[in-house]
Amino acid sequence: MTKSDPKSDLHRYLKAARESLVWKLDGLSEYDIRRPLTPTGTNLLGLVKHVASTEFGYFGETFARPSAEPLPWFEDGAEPNADMWATAEESREEIIGLYHRAWAHADATIEALAPDAIGRVPWWPEDRSEVTLHLVLIHMIAETNRHAGHADIVRELVDGTAGLRAGNENMPPVDQAWWGEYRDRLERVAQEAGRS
Repeated sequence: MTKSDPKSDLHRYLKAARESLVWKLDGLSEYDIRRPLTPTGTNLLGLVKHVASTEFGYFGETFARPSAEPLPWFEDGAEPNADMWATAEESREEIIGLYHRAWAHADATIEALAPDAIGRVPWWPEDRSEVTLHLVLIHMIAETNRHAGHADIVRELVDGTAGLRAGNENMPPVDQAWWGEYRDRLERVAQEAGRS
C-alpha cells in the first residue's frame, strides 16, 4: 500500500471539489448561470463567487496572509448576501478568474504551512477561533462540497445535467426515458406514503 500524506490528500480533495463546482457553469448562458432557482435565490455563479470569497478568508486572514484582492461585498455597509450573486456588471470570466486567484492564494498558504500551523478565524466566536491548517482544510472541503451539491441540484433544474464532472458523471448510464419513469415511480411512492 502506498503511504499517503494527509495534507496532500486533503489538498487533492479540495482541488477536486473546486473543479466540480466550476464545471457546473459549462455550456450555460449568462441568464442560466445567474437564475435564482430556490426561494433563497441560490444560483450557480453566486455559489462560485461565495466559495471564492470564503477561500480568500480562510486561507488568507485566518493565517495572517491576506490577499490584495478587493472583496467589496464584505465591506461595511455592503448589501446582505452580496457574495451569493453576481451583478450584471460582473462577468462569468471575472468570477471564475476570482475563484482561480483564490485557489492560487489558498494553494500558496497550504504549501507554505505545516498542517499544525495555528491561525485565527476572525469571524468565529473567540472561544473557538483558534484553528490549525488541518482543520481549515477539512472545513473548506466540507464548505466547497456542500455548495457543489447545491450547484448539482441547480444545474439539474436548469437543463437536466447531472453528475460529478465532465468525464466522470458518476451517474448510471441510463437514458432520459428511464430517469422519467424512475422519477414518476418515486412520485407515486411519495403520494402513497403521504396518504397513510
